[in-house]
Amino acid sequence: MQDLTFGGASGIIVLVAYAAVMLLIGYFAGRGQPNVRESVKSYYLAGGGLGFVALFFTLYATQYSGNTVIGYAPTAYRTGFPWLQSIMFMTFIIGAYLVFAPRLYAVAKRESFVTPADWIRHRFRSTAVTLLAVLLMLWGIGNYLLEQLVAIGQGISGLTGDTVPYQLGVILFVVVMLAYAWMGGMRAVALTDVMQGIALLVGVMVLLGGSLYLIGGSLGDATQYLIQNEPEKAQVPPLDVSVNWLSLVLMVGFGAAVYPHAIQRIYAAESERTLKRSLAGMAWMPPITTGLVFVVGIIGISLFPNLGESESEQLVGMIANEVAAINIFFYIMMILLFGGIVAAIVSTADSALLSFSSMISRDLYARHINPDASEARQVLVGKLWGIVAIAVLLVIAWNPPGTLYSIFVLKFELIVQVAPSFILGLYWKRLSSWPVFFGMLVGAMVAGGMTLFGIGTVYGVHGGVIGLALNLAICVVGSLVIPATKEEAARAERSAELSVR
Repeated sequence: MQDLTFGGASGIIVLVAYAAVMLLIGYFAGRGQPNVRESVKSYYLAGGGLGFVALFFTLYATQYSGNTVIGYAPTAYRTGFPWLQSIMFMTFIIGAYLVFAPRLYAVAKRESFVTPADWIRHRFRSTAVTLLAVLLMLWGIGNYLLEQLVAIGQGISGLTGDTVPYQLGVILFVVVMLAYAWMGGMRAVALTDVMQGIALLVGVMVLLGGSLYLIGGSLGDATQYLIQNEPEKAQVPPLDVSVNWLSLVLMVGFGAAVYPHAIQRIYAAESERTLKRSLAGMAWMPPITTGLVFVVGIIGISLFPNLGESESEQLVGMIANEVAAINIFFYIMMILLFGGIVAAIVSTADSALLSFSSMISRDLYARHINPDASEARQVLVGKLWGIVAIAVLLVIAWNPPGTLYSIFVLKFELIVQVAPSFILGLYWKRLSSWPVFFGMLVGAMVAGGMTLFGIGTVYGVHGGVIGLALNLAICVVGSLVIPATKEEAARAERSAELSVR
């Protein structure tokens, strides 16, 4: 991260304050749930009682991270107006939620689901399908967690002027994250998401306000500068870019909607009305978040012209330094913004870790290793495996071997392959288990194989989308040839008949 002129001691104070507040939230969240250590539903789903504010912000923290700010603005800087797609794919995620989330919520409440795999197990009654889906989700979410850990270390190092080095910073905040998550489970994670979401939102708005001040307040002038000096960034993109754009919208839209921690937030809603209100509010967040970050990137083109690719990655830090120099108000707000960015990354990591732990404890340990384990033991095993996972990911993050790191690039490409089992499975009663299994397997092999062999796209279409198309074709054709059993069809029909208001 760019050396921040407002970093150093002030950055350390802000980070310590954020950490203290998160620990306090975890402590009080734990005290408010006496059975949080003995009940998997209390620990992993906050007892299924998240109200509107907590659910809205925890969904927000699931979809947006600090990387949304420090990564998307440089992309807008390099690509110009075609990066408007960032607003589209974030909006598409909400559309995907609305297709299946209310119905899935109704089934989850009736059947007391805890993990995403509970739906797949309930719908298909197939160990092979369930295990394959769990492995794909664990791999994808493990990669997602790895990204957040690296970003935490870089963010802390940048904000403290390297007073707190990368390795120490990531260890300290991982300890804080584990502590409040252990104390309060999902409720603690959701409540910290409220604080972190507000800090991120306010910080982005102030960053945009300061950026506009630096260019004299006219966004039209910034756009005119772009048209005159880099017209290719303001033109209608060529066909291959448009195809690539659409491909990314599909992959991220469906992939992020079936993130395991996103699914568990659907389960955790207090009521169907609360869920729908939260999703309705989320529909406004792409223009308010990625839209504003996009504008910051466009303004950066006139503030810092002709940056190379690696230099442009530091764009947000460079703009923040200039904004902080305007006056004391912006100075303080930039410190809070970067503290909020680190906190937002932590909030994304804690959600992913909690979901990772739940699948290990419920879907692997309790199902296949120790079926007689009490819920308290399942919670404990999930916590311990969370530590093991963090330790392994930290080793990979610090010493990334080329081949293994390339494998870990896979995230959306693999997770999106479980989308048909959720969306088709909720609405199409003919969908049967073996076509779902082979669809997921072929889709994952195609997407993974393309990544391993360095084939990013084919005519602009990502490997994950090609795999998903094959996956869908196998699901549909296979289910027409080998229809669902009477039991599968009956379960699908009961799900389809549920009243969704």
